[in-house]
Amino acid sequence: MGRPRLIIIIRHGQSEGNKNRDIHQTIPDHRVKLTPDGWAQARDAGRRLRAMLRPDDTLQFYTSPYRRTRETTEGILETLTSDDPDPSPFRRSSMKVYEEPRLREQDFGNFQPCSDEMERMWQERADYGHFFYRIPNGESAADAYDRVSGFNESLWRQFGEQDFASVLVLVTHGLMSRVFLMKWYHFSVEYFEDLRNVNHCEFLIMKLKQDSGKYILQNKLRTWSELRRERAAQKAKETKEQGETPNSKDVAKLDATPVVARKWGGCPEGCTHSKHFKIRRDLLELRQQDEASANAGLPSNAGPNTNGTVASRRTLGRRMPNNSDDDSDDPRGTHPPSIAIDVTKAREEVVSSPDGTPSFITIEDRLRHNLSTPKKTSYLHVGRDFGGTYSGHASEEDLSESDARERLATRAARVKNGDRSTTALSGNGGGKESGTNKYPSRHAHANRLGDAPSNSDQGSDGSYEAEEDLDQAEQVDKSVRGSVY
Repeated sequence: MGRPRLIIIIRHGQSEGNKNRDIHQTIPDHRVKLTPDGWAQARDAGRRLRAMLRPDDTLQFYTSPYRRTRETTEGILETLTSDDPDPSPFRRSSMKVYEEPRLREQDFGNFQPCSDEMERMWQERADYGHFFYRIPNGESAADAYDRVSGFNESLWRQFGEQDFASVLVLVTHGLMSRVFLMKWYHFSVEYFEDLRNVNHCEFLIMKLKQDSGKYILQNKLRTWSELRRERAAQKAKETKEQGETPNSKDVAKLDATPVVARKWGGCPEGCTHSKHFKIRRDLLELRQQDEASANAGLPSNAGPNTNGTVASRRTLGRRMPNNSDDDSDDPRGTHPPSIAIDVTKAREEVVSSPDGTPSFITIEDRLRHNLSTPKKTSYLHVGRDFGGTYSGHASEEDLSESDARERLATRAARVKNGDRSTTALSGNGGGKESGTNKYPSRHAHANRLGDAPSNSDQGSDGSYEAEEDLDQAEQVDKSVRGSVY
């Protein structure tokens, strides 16, 4: 079916914590159970829900894992599926019920303190703001908002399923009901803090509008500002009935938000932290001694107000202390000796530099030298992997022009004759003739990577002698002598 036609939010029934707040000092919040009145409220909610539904509706429940919400769900299902007084069209086996931890109550910090401390905390929360105030060791409403945001996203993903239920029921808590609506309808923080709590087992109904696909809230939420206006109007009505003229200032005073002058931050009872705080005077003394030592080592022209860090004012010996008392020749503890350089002698000598030019030479002579001295053109062989290398190939060897010409002629002759024997490549004329090669069908091989440079030759420098030995061994292995039979 897709999106459900109804989303119903139900607050749990009356719990023992609602009746006696001191119970939270000894019983964890998630273990607080319903009172007999709470069970009656849950069963009555089941009857009201049954009256709202259609006979062909399918239901899916999400409930908080707290005991009071799970018991409320049980009470609702008990009367919803009961055949008393009339047979019910809804069966428990056809309903889906899930526990959802993201719908749990706002965490109030494990076991709660005494009633006086809790009352002080509620007053502090009222002054700070219900949404952003974080309970000590607990949560704020903003933290609960983050949980509900993730749950809403999960719901929208499930709404895309065609077999989703037609009615979705959420059994949760009072604050979580308001936070859910705040996230869904984008309420402001000010409006959320103005909302009053939801009654026990009260229904908050969201109905799907078919033409727009949006959910319209069917309830009128109660706010504190509206309650104050109602009380002000009631007060004015009673005053008028008694024959007294209502004062407009008194009505405005009742309508205004009461502000109690309380101080929560800082030290309300007076600051006494200085009595327990010990100033570390040893660090101050060390700093003064360090500054005095640094000032004593300054040059005579430096005034007492010379700026700079302590490290910059230290001598070389203090910056690099000598850790060994026996090593008197350690250069770290002494100043480097001053070496006199004879510049005249250095100018007369011709000292070779890495690029083959004298040490002292003008820029014009250097440029002239670069132009007159031809250098080998450097190029980059990108290689097979385009990484600028030969992919593991060794560096090229430097060849003179005559050697290069001789190698090129030898290679051309070998390709022409199809001969790879060393005697034909030797060029001495005393060996075999080029036409009487031993392996006429074999030619030069490419290296394994296939990215050798153009001037690399695997057959040069007698490297084919090893290939001849391999070829002979291969022939022997294939002959009768090498047969295993």
